[in-house]
Amino acid sequence: SGLDLASDDSVDGLQDLDRFAAQVAAMDLVITIDNSTAHLAGALGVPVWVLLPVVPEWRWQLERTDCVWYACARLFRQRSRGDWAPVIQHVAAELGKFGPAALAR
Repeated sequence: SGLDLASDDSVDGLQDLDRFAAQVAAMDLVITIDNSTAHLAGALGVPVWVLLPVVPEWRWQLERTDCVWYACARLFRQRSRGDWAPVIQHVAAELGKFGPAALAR
């Protein structure tokens, strides 16, 4: 698809929050589950797509695709417990639309 994916295991987000925040701030898009990375990206204003289970943690509410806490967040929700395939397919389809114009922020 022409998109570069990077993984850097040299930064420990639990031990070095400054380096972790710098790493997240440098990203064009973060795709993650509900974890500290989602909240850090949201707080930094980095576009973040969060994959959520049927019954998410209360902060994500139950029906929204946007987030009341982070304007840069987009929520992708599981509809059936344990069935992640439709969620991944939806994210993949949306990622296919994510080109240079979407990277401008």
